[in-house]
Amino acid sequence: MSDENQFLVTERVNSAITMVKEARGVPLSASCVVHRGELLEMLDQARVALPTDLQSANEILLERDSIIEQAQETADQLIAHAREEVAHLVEQTQIVAAAHKEAQKIMADVEAEAKYEREEIESYIDSRLATLEVILNKTLDVVQRGRDKLQGVEDKHVLSELSE
Repeated sequence: MSDENQFLVTERVNSAITMVKEARGVPLSASCVVHRGELLEMLDQARVALPTDLQSANEILLERDSIIEQAQETADQLIAHAREEVAHLVEQTQIVAAAHKEAQKIMADVEAEAKYEREEIESYIDSRLATLEVILNKTLDVVQRGRDKLQGVEDKHVLSELSE
């Protein structure tokens, strides 16, 4: 509403109110006598000024409603996007946590398997070394007897037994 139109409408309405307040009252009633032509002219002028202002006000209200509707749609889209993003982040967090837990389980299984296999290998090597030790001891005994035989120790041993 332009300032000039607002002033004109306000002035006309105030003049009409003043005219009714100052009008001569009808005895024993709440009615009054006003000059019909003057009052109608003032109200007519106010009516002429109002439609453009009312139309402008209606356009502003429609535009406001449109802006509010767009803002609501944008807000709804932002909320939906935020919810999707949160769900995705939660899912990622759960996936990472599950993967971490699975990795720890796999590592524990691998370490246990490695320890078991190391013990098995050490046990196998120990048994092979024990077998080799027995074979080497027997070989040493054979070698020692062979050397003793070559040196005649057996004959000396037999002779020493005879003297007893």
